[in-house]
Amino acid sequence: MSGISPAARSPVRGLSRGEEAPSTKDLTKIRHFALDMDGTLYSGGTLFPETKPFLECLARLRIGHTFFTNNSSKSVRDYVRHLERMGIPAGPENMQTSTLAPLAWLRRERPGVTRLHILGTESMRREFAEAGFEEDDTDPELVVVGFDPALEFARLCRAGYWIARGKPYVATHPDRVCPTDQPTLLIDCGAVCAALESATGRKPEIVLGKPHPIMVEEVLRRHRLEPDELAVVGDRVYTDIAMAKAVGAAGILVLSGESTREQGEAARPGPDLIVENIGELTNRLGDCKGGNL
Repeated sequence: MSGISPAARSPVRGLSRGEEAPSTKDLTKIRHFALDMDGTLYSGGTLFPETKPFLECLARLRIGHTFFTNNSSKSVRDYVRHLERMGIPAGPENMQTSTLAPLAWLRRERPGVTRLHILGTESMRREFAEAGFEEDDTDPELVVVGFDPALEFARLCRAGYWIARGKPYVATHPDRVCPTDQPTLLIDCGAVCAALESATGRKPEIVLGKPHPIMVEEVLRRHRLEPDELAVVGDRVYTDIAMAKAVGAAGILVLSGESTREQGEAARPGPDLIVENIGELTNRLGDCKGGNL
């Protein structure tokens, strides 16, 4: 139960029916936040100043949280270290990544599959190996496509070879571009899949990660939550908010990343609340206003 007894639940005051986006949810029931990271808590390597006060506020109110990311280039262990370097305490139990989504899907839908061709980083491939899967480049049963900032052309071609020969393939997430604070464009998993589709004529069998509901279903199961006890907070309407709506959770859009207020207001179904940044959400949490942390 995320360490929260019913008697200890703190009401999330000031969140129901935010004036920016009238809510159909009773947001005072929230016991757990699913938090997007890049664009919500930080940008690239830069932590937003509002992030630590927000997390301290959740701790004060004894509201749980899970960090979400569609970036499959790092393992859970790597993300824990990444957050700790930013001064954010985290453990594996606080993480849900787009690498964990295909692992859950394979166990659920393809329990007999063990041999994979993985187009992804060494960190991602190691996480699959630790979960009991074998990399096989002679006769794989399935291809997994992820995000690799150091993608090699030869490996892309090899994945295309197996896909063209009819091997089923899945994608870790749909994002075409990875956010960054550097002067470059990071070609992400969705764009790699578009190249593979153009070359082979085949789309992935399934695209996991946000907004696929399996991402948040795992958190609901892990923490024994009902959907109306969870709020998804993120900066993308078409992943974060869409995922929340897919499972019946509340969706809170922050404007510190990709999406604009106009996009949030135009979305159908739209977010239950729109805030400028995570700091505004802190101010809406009642007991943590001002200097009360």
